[in-house]
Amino acid sequence: MIEPKPPFSGATRRRFLAGAVAALSIPLVPGAARGSAPLMRTIPSSGERVPAVGLGSWITFNVGNDPVLRASSAEVMRAFFDAGGRMIDSSPMYGSAQDVIGAGLETLGRTGDVFSADKVWTGDTEEGPSQIAQSRAYWRVPRFDLVQVHNLVGWEAHLDTLAAMKEAGQVRYLGITTSHGRRHDLFERVMQSRQLDFIQVTYNPVDREVEERILPLARERGIAVIVNRPFRRGDLTRRLERVTLPDWVTETGALSWAQIVLKFILSAPAETLPIPATTKPEHARENVEAASGPLLDNAVRERLAAFIRDM
Repeated sequence: MIEPKPPFSGATRRRFLAGAVAALSIPLVPGAARGSAPLMRTIPSSGERVPAVGLGSWITFNVGNDPVLRASSAEVMRAFFDAGGRMIDSSPMYGSAQDVIGAGLETLGRTGDVFSADKVWTGDTEEGPSQIAQSRAYWRVPRFDLVQVHNLVGWEAHLDTLAAMKEAGQVRYLGITTSHGRRHDLFERVMQSRQLDFIQVTYNPVDREVEERILPLARERGIAVIVNRPFRRGDLTRRLERVTLPDWVTETGALSWAQIVLKFILSAPAETLPIPATTKPEHARENVEAASGPLLDNAVRERLAAFIRDM
């Protein structure tokens, strides 16, 4: 077990914010024009590079056996892949989403090259291996790239299981998740005491608590950060879309409020990979394209946060 590091000082968030401009030096494909390959993130623990915007599946892919909705979900995935995306995230908690993803991947012929990110979610930790196996069968993939302990449920035993699976080559990466700002103190302790490849947290221009300690710790310990709820389940973008894009937004290269919110997340000084969910192929494409062109400097990030706060 890794010895816990000493806690951060009160200046951590100031250093974090001061580093936002330096975030542009994080290994990314430099300043591509729109329509070029998407920006990439480097997974610190391995050096592997993956497209910086992924695809979430909570609610949106929980469509049961409805053939029309399942076909629609496959079209969302097609648009996502065509735009250059690769990471798709799901969980046993998400109803039929895993099977819907697997059926779509099979239809599209992408079961071999998707970056598959799933979770283990059971309080009965002895059931962890069988749940992971069932999830993989739903996905129709040979193995998961990443399995995360969902919301820290049974985290000690599940991380032991995942470490053994990683050692055996049955999963490539492991991590932990939380959302809605829950249990950050415990989350931080797990980050300090365990060897993790990924964490997953809620982060956007409104929900910024992770800037205080979680994101700086992830950068210090070499952990990639998947970002859930980037649009606050659509509430944030619905609010913003009532307002015409001002010049200071369009000057960033963002063509929509959704894209500038994603650029805000991508510009943080950490290896952030937002996973917005959607039911619309055009939105899947637009989300991936947010990772093209320049990111945001700290002044624009703070201007966006203030703009939303004052709405």
